[in-house]
Amino acid sequence: MILDIFQIDAFTDKLFHGNQACVIPLNKWLDDELLLKIAKENAVSETAFFIKNGNYIQLRWFTPDIEIDLCGHATLAVAYVLRELYNCNLSQITFKTLSGDLFVSYDKDIYYLDLPSRMPKISLLPSEISSSLNFQPLEVFKSRDYLLVYEKELDVRNIKIDRNHFDKINLGYGGVIITSKGDNVDFVSRFFTPQATILEDPVTGSAHCSLVPFWSKRLGLKNLKAHQISERMGKLICRDLDSKVRIGGSAKLFFSGKIKL
Repeated sequence: MILDIFQIDAFTDKLFHGNQACVIPLNKWLDDELLLKIAKENAVSETAFFIKNGNYIQLRWFTPDIEIDLCGHATLAVAYVLRELYNCNLSQITFKTLSGDLFVSYDKDIYYLDLPSRMPKISLLPSEISSSLNFQPLEVFKSRDYLLVYEKELDVRNIKIDRNHFDKINLGYGGVIITSKGDNVDFVSRFFTPQATILEDPVTGSAHCSLVPFWSKRLGLKNLKAHQISERMGKLICRDLDSKVRIGGSAKLFFSGKIKL
């Protein structure tokens, strides 16, 4: 069996920045165990598998460890492959996923994803997370992910995670968002996943399902600019749509090739 594979840098206009995703088109679903093995072999934060069926795409996302319910940057990567390499009109495509129907549009080199809004609520911080941090947040909220609010961007940059404590908690699909107001953008963030092969995700579209409504309400803005300040750095254009969020970014093709199974 020969499969096409594409590796895309998402939420960036520069190679070697943003978040890496592998994209693999399929004609039919392979066994889940094999999909997971392929994702683990790819060794990037997410591998997206899709099947095109008329005007909709069946889309699934796998980390090297598990299948997940939502991945923004890998969806952007699939949209890039469909538009740039398969000449598809994104305005006519619906993505069928574990998180429901998703839609992607394109305008002036930016891909826009409409994702579910997940406004976080005030929460207590589990001891496993608290013990793993080199200093504590000002506020704690939770939706799917824990959202920890810090005073300033420098605090977010300086966060260190002790995995000896952090990996004692299992958050299922979720992770931990570290965030603050930005120095040159509206807000910044970082994202960490306990018990994951890749501890820090470079750019996390799904985290912005909570970040966008949170900062929209706090700053009184519907349109926001965001940076995820991981080592690879990602840039996101965001809009709060009340029941949904819209996040936009660019993408670059790193390589295309074949997998022989």
